[in-house]
Amino acid sequence: MRGTGSWIALVALAGTLLCGSGAAAQTAPSASTDAATPTPDNAVMITVLLKHDQSRPLGELNAQLDRQGYYKAFPPEGIEVVSWYVMMGIGQVVTLRLPASRLREVNRIFETTAWGAYRTEFYPTYDYKAIGLASHEKAQQK
Repeated sequence: MRGTGSWIALVALAGTLLCGSGAAAQTAPSASTDAATPTPDNAVMITVLLKHDQSRPLGELNAQLDRQGYYKAFPPEGIEVVSWYVMMGIGQVVTLRLPASRLREVNRIFETTAWGAYRTEFYPTYDYKAIGLASHEKAQQK
């Protein structure tokens, strides 16, 4: 029985090496996705919550972001920054508009340059301002 277990493990390892796994490292996006621009047909908005590591002083966090190249990489060219606020006691809140094809690129920037100084959360977002204000105006006229 012991030989059979080793044989199964060897076959499983060989299959993993030959077929690859979903845990492979991500690579840089191709040049064709870099040229994409947001249009009404392909644009998405995301809000990124960047929560500070409050166990460390701000100077240390900023030094880490500098070492990791955060502000050099973010925001990437061609990505619209809709808003960028500091939420006191929490961190930063950034809303972006971008082509869906560049979502992975933006995620990788946060993974490689912001993690450690920030914990990140991402939320799909849409602009409700005009609808909300129109509803308010309509309600005021009643």
